[in-house]
Amino acid sequence: MKRYLAIATIVPALALGAAACGSDDEGNGSSGGGAATTQEQAPSTQQNAQDVVALAQDTPDLSTLVTAVSTAKLGDTLQGDGPFTVFAPTNAAFKELGDEQVQSLLEPENRDQLTKVLTYHVVPGKLAAADLSDGQKLETVAGETLTVKVDGGTVMVGDARVVQPDVEASNGVVHVIDGVLTPKA
Repeated sequence: MKRYLAIATIVPALALGAAACGSDDEGNGSSGGGAATTQEQAPSTQQNAQDVVALAQDTPDLSTLVTAVSTAKLGDTLQGDGPFTVFAPTNAAFKELGDEQVQSLLEPENRDQLTKVLTYHVVPGKLAAADLSDGQKLETVAGETLTVKVDGGTVMVGDARVVQPDVEASNGVVHVIDGVLTPKA
């Protein structure tokens, strides 16, 4: 149930991007188990003139998120001034939820649940990886709290590992993660 809710929060944010430029094929170079995205599929970590939605749209490994954002009609919000910190689950992270659960979240009647899941992946303000510390509590746009765990070079947000930190966007920063976060409620 937790993973289902997390998908609902992330999917709207990603769907936003999909609405603007269409969805990508399911195939991607990622494998399960939290592997980092390939260089071709990963967004650049340098300053980006694109907003967080356009950045996700241009990243094949975030196509499921883009579809979710579009479905949740969160695109306009995430294209706003921000700044936003977005923890963006990969396609592989969504796949771990199961096709049935993802499809259910994308149904029009489940839009509120999807929105809650997606907004659970967004924190107001711009937080670079260097700004995150072990035990830190982050208040999400969904009104819930995420806990950060830092162990050496590994940064976890909730149960998801940051596989690509600090992808700069014109209105914030994106941290690509290997899991879908789900709100507790």
